[in-house]
Amino acid sequence: MLRVAQMTYELGASARAGAAELSILLADDEFVRTLNRKYRHQDKPTNVLSFPQTAVYQNAVDHNLANQNLANQGTDPAAPQFGSVLPLGDIVLAYETLVREAHEQHKTFENHLAHLVAHGVLHLMGYDHEESEEEAEEMEAMERAVLARFDIVDPYAAEHELEDMPTGTDKTK
Repeated sequence: MLRVAQMTYELGASARAGAAELSILLADDEFVRTLNRKYRHQDKPTNVLSFPQTAVYQNAVDHNLANQNLANQGTDPAAPQFGSVLPLGDIVLAYETLVREAHEQHKTFENHLAHLVAHGVLHLMGYDHEESEEEAEEMEAMERAVLARFDIVDPYAAEHELEDMPTGTDKTK
């Protein structure tokens, strides 16, 4: 779990606006199903949902907070005032779905959790793989890069290799 926390910190710190915060909720499938139905009109659980503070994040990026010392933030009256951190938003993970997918895909729970958290953080930062193939590829590349820095196997390569693996092979190494 420490790797997941470190990876999340690294992604949040790369938010182009200085220090950032987010919340992560590990919920049951029924709770996630309710959220998915309400916000995405899909009556089923999904592995991860992200609820970004998009307007706040974009406003911060627009005002170049990455190049400002947050302690001296008051110099631009139009710049948003957050104190010392930028709220990115909330990530909700479906525990039962996460466990089931990890088992089906021959991944460790921690590796699959790390992938879904990375995926969720990128959504909080404004990336959307459903918008275009190019953005999907960019998102996947970013996920692969951050996971590789923490020695976590490429989650997309693993999906394609499973069909060729003998039964009982441990894909987590």
